[in-house]
Amino acid sequence: MGKAADWLREERRNVLGHWTAFCLECGAARRWFVESEDEVPETCACGGTILRRCPSCSAPFSSTFAVECEECGSRLREPELLGMRIRRQQR
Repeated sequence: MGKAADWLREERRNVLGHWTAFCLECGAARRWFVESEDEVPETCACGGTILRRCPSCSAPFSSTFAVECEECGSRLREPELLGMRIRRQQR
C-alpha cells in the first residue's frame, strides 16, 4: 500500500480510535482509545459479548476483521460470521 493510504489510515485511527472492539455474535464494531477503554461496553445491544482484547495475551487489536491475535496468534473468533467469511482467502 502506498504512503497516501498509510497516512489516511493513521489519520482515521487518530480520530476514531487506535484499537477496535467487535461483537462475537452480530459483528458490530467500534473503535476505541486506550484512555477511554472503560467506556467500551462488555455486552452488545444484541446480547453478545464484545471483545476488545485478546483473551490469551490481553493485546488490543487494530483490525475489525481480525480473526487471530496479531501478537500471539491465538484465535479471536471463527473466520465466518452470519454465513460469510470475515477475511478474504490468501491468494
